Amino acid sequence: MTKTEDAPPTEAAASGESTVTVLLALAANAGVGLLKLIAGLITGSGALLSEAAHSAGDTSTELLLLTALHRSEKPADRVHPFGYGKERYFWSLLAAVTILVSGAAFSIYQGFHTIFSSGTEPTDKLWINYPVLAIAAVLEGMSFRQAVGQVKGAAARGRRSFRSYVKDPDDPTVKSVVLEDAAALIGLALAGAGVALHQLTGSAFWDGLASLSIGVLLVFAAFALAQTCKGLLIGKQADLRMVRAITAWLERQDEVLDVVDVLTMMTGVNKILLCARVDFVDSASATEIEAACMRFDTDLRMGFPSLDEIFLQPVPRTDAELRVRVLTRYGRVLADEPESESAARARSLAAARDGHGLGTTRAPLND
Repeated sequence: MTKTEDAPPTEAAASGESTVTVLLALAANAGVGLLKLIAGLITGSGALLSEAAHSAGDTSTELLLLTALHRSEKPADRVHPFGYGKERYFWSLLAAVTILVSGAAFSIYQGFHTIFSSGTEPTDKLWINYPVLAIAAVLEGMSFRQAVGQVKGAAARGRRSFRSYVKDPDDPTVKSVVLEDAAALIGLALAGAGVALHQLTGSAFWDGLASLSIGVLLVFAAFALAQTCKGLLIGKQADLRMVRAITAWLERQDEVLDVVDVLTMMTGVNKILLCARVDFVDSASATEIEAACMRFDTDLRMGFPSLDEIFLQPVPRTDAELRVRVLTRYGRVLADEPESESAARARSLAAARDGHGLGTTRAPLND
């Protein structure tokens, strides 16, 4: 049997890689945040104080992400039979709120305060900001490189582009770090430009403008992350290519007349819930259908390692109410018309069996 999906890393391995990424980001943000705060207090730079608030917010975010990684690994129990995988999405959403409140709000306030109170101010101490910004850029760059490397690996395993994975990730904690570090590097460039223009002109207006720009940047980063977490918390389907591959595999099975409905939902990182409503050949007995469902469960798990729970429901393809629900959801009916190739093949197979029970011929798991 051929696998249609590259085996993803185990949940423990994926969580371990994410933990390393978050810890590296935590160390970088805590260190540079302290340096930015000292430099901002000495020079009075609004941009550096905004960057310090930015780093403080990112540090809090990393702590929330570590909580997400830890709590999402709890095994399923009686209260949560599908596990705690979605805890990662919840805590990542709180991380987005933290970015918005602690980083963006303070930076915007500091920007307006500096702009409206700006005048010609001494600039003899502003040079202190440059080495701090340079050190911060190196540390943030190391964290960003780690996060990007993890995203590239996850995207390659899922046969997706880097951009596609960042836009629609399976693991929001990684996207959080990528967004934070990207925003941090852009913020450092803005802060450096603001400090330089302040030093050249003697006006703190440019410092305040840089601070305001950093705040706006963080607002966009927070909303981008929140939007991702929102979709995952509501209940998002698995990758469409996987859904199509599963549907095609089921339709190739000798015992299946048609696949009437397929429902999937991501319940965590590398965890997918599958519900499939299938019309079996009329000649199959209850015992034969049970045996077929058990075999389908085993083969689907081998072919699609991300499947965590699988539910197969025998249904008639002619059920009008079910067809309407599927049509409303997908805009088309998955079940073929009565004279489909699959139906003809199933009828021929049933006639050829001569009462000897269901065959065991299996189609490979290829899309």
